Amino acid sequence: MDQWEFRVAYVDTRGRISADGVEFIRQSGEHRTTFVTKYLSAMGKEGWALQGIHLLRPDTAYYVLQRPLTAAPAAEAPAT
Repeated sequence: MDQWEFRVAYVDTRGRISADGVEFIRQSGEHRTTFVTKYLSAMGKEGWALQGIHLLRPDTAYYVLQRPLTAAPAAEAPAT
């Protein structure tokens, strides 16, 4: 069975994308579509694919990214 890992990014097309504590900031004069495209292309180079968008407001959304899990999950410690 395939296993996946997921990342959720908060996207504000007015100028900021935040995922896992890392900020991606739009450059002065950069078009909104170019800004988002650059982020998605950077994530694609790391194996991430966009799987869904949860719209919050017209300019903000959660983007859900997915990629195959490359390493077996660590064994969980037994409960004590």
